[in-house]
Amino acid sequence: MGRGPGGRMSQRRETTSDGKELFFDHGAQYFTVKFPAVQKLVDRWLASGLVKEWSGKFGSFDRVKMSFQDETFEDDSPKYVGVPGMNSICKAMSKQPGVTTAYGTTVGSLTWKEGNALGVWHLGSKNGDNLGSYAAVVAADKSLASERFTALTGLPPPLEKAGVPDIYAKMTKLKSVSVFTVMVAFAEGLASVPFDRFTIERSNLLAGAVRVSSKPGREVVENSEYWVLHSTIEYAKQIIEEEGYSKPSSESLNKIADTLFQEFKEIVPEAPTPFFMKAHRWGSAFPAQVAAQEEKCLVDPSRRIAACGDYCVGPRIECAILSGLAAADNIQRLLEVSGSKI
Repeated sequence: MGRGPGGRMSQRRETTSDGKELFFDHGAQYFTVKFPAVQKLVDRWLASGLVKEWSGKFGSFDRVKMSFQDETFEDDSPKYVGVPGMNSICKAMSKQPGVTTAYGTTVGSLTWKEGNALGVWHLGSKNGDNLGSYAAVVAADKSLASERFTALTGLPPPLEKAGVPDIYAKMTKLKSVSVFTVMVAFAEGLASVPFDRFTIERSNLLAGAVRVSSKPGREVVENSEYWVLHSTIEYAKQIIEEEGYSKPSSESLNKIADTLFQEFKEIVPEAPTPFFMKAHRWGSAFPAQVAAQEEKCLVDPSRRIAACGDYCVGPRIECAILSGLAAADNIQRLLEVSGSKI
């Protein structure tokens, strides 16, 4: 549906009033790896330059004590980032031989037809356009089974009438939590902030802040410094309860950006007036529960469809990768049994 690939690893390109291009990782900021299967992939990405380790300094800020403090991690696992943006991995995969991409396209219907011995999927856009016929489908977006899809498009969730009741029933029960992010660019660095990423304790508004320009491979305008601020879940919930799931207005987003930046100013009083600031609603930031902790994906073998994503395993990039690998294994096996080819 978006302008490019990425999901929680998306990167936003923004343009200032005088034509400068700025890039922000507005979702997930880094990832760690615990599973060998994922590390094998990451090693390949490291070798090709798609990924690098981020050696930024991490800490926290206590809003009540008004002081920074070192953050203790349970382990010293490398913190990986995509280069030059978090979406570099997804962009590279989408450009592999044999892959065709379609951006700005919302799948509005999935229809299974038994027209031949194997059956086939027909996909349609939200506008009724034909999006082609396929031997198998992987649904990586939880909104395909959620009321949020209806709120955004006015249509029923595509999986509701796709004839996969078990997958639909499990996915429709899942809830996500939202946050707001604010992308901020300063003409000079915030030298007084001792960390490149810090969580914020005991704030009603901000959960954390990241100096995204400190990551390897990031390009910045002259000596400027870019930050991303993440709201608390509670603040985002309050705003959404008041305004609903429809696309926030520019006026609303400007107000949110001002509110969250003022909280940041309380933490970093010497922060200058930014030359760019914009808020964004991260609608499905984190799954509130998971659907397939052990299986890692949802599958209907009779119709060669799998659903995968962080909502199956957990709210981390590695969890999404594990779910995608599981879906790929299942679909590959089903296609081999049916005699179909990728």
